[in-house]
Amino acid sequence: MKAELRHLTLGAVKRGSVRLSSGIVSDFYFDGRQVTLLPEGAYYIARIMGEMLNDVEYEGIGGPTMGADPIVGALCYYLFTVKNKNVSGFIVRKEAKAHGLGKMVEGPELKPGAKVVMVEDVVTSGGSILKAAKEVEEGGSQIVKMLALLDREEGAGEALAKEGYDFEAIYTRSDLE
Repeated sequence: MKAELRHLTLGAVKRGSVRLSSGIVSDFYFDGRQVTLLPEGAYYIARIMGEMLNDVEYEGIGGPTMGADPIVGALCYYLFTVKNKNVSGFIVRKEAKAHGLGKMVEGPELKPGAKVVMVEDVVTSGGSILKAAKEVEEGGSQIVKMLALLDREEGAGEALAKEGYDFEAIYTRSDLE
C-alpha cells in the first residue's frame, strides 16, 4: 500500500524557497492536497491509516482544518465501508466563527471522555495539530493517537511526544528525498 501511495506523494514535493505556515522559509514544500484530494490518494491514505489504528480504541477522528479535512472524510468512509466501524468525524477550526454557534470543533457531538484520533496531512513543528488537540481536549475528549501523512522531521514528533501524544506518520521527509 505504501508503495502505491509513494508515487503520488513524491509528486506533491516541491523544491525551492517557500514560506511555511509557521513562518519558517524552507527549500522543501509538500502540498498534501495534491495527494489527499485525489481518489487514489484518499483511498491509500485511509487504508494505511486504518491499518495503523488496528490496535487502537477510538470513537472519533478529526484534525485541524484544512489539511485534515479530506483525510477525516476518507478515513471515516473507509472504516465504515471496509472495517464496519462507525466512527464520527470532526474538524477543528483555526478560529471560531463570529456567527452561528461559534464552535471551534465542528461535527457530530462527541460524548464526554470520547477517545479520538487526530490526523493531519503535514506536520512541521506540530503547532497546528497541538493547537487543535487542546481544543478537542477542552471539549472533554481524550486523544489516543495522532497520525500524519508526512512528518517534515523539523520537531513535530519531539514536540508531540513531549506533550504525551502517541504520534506516527506514514512518511517522513527522509523517505521522500
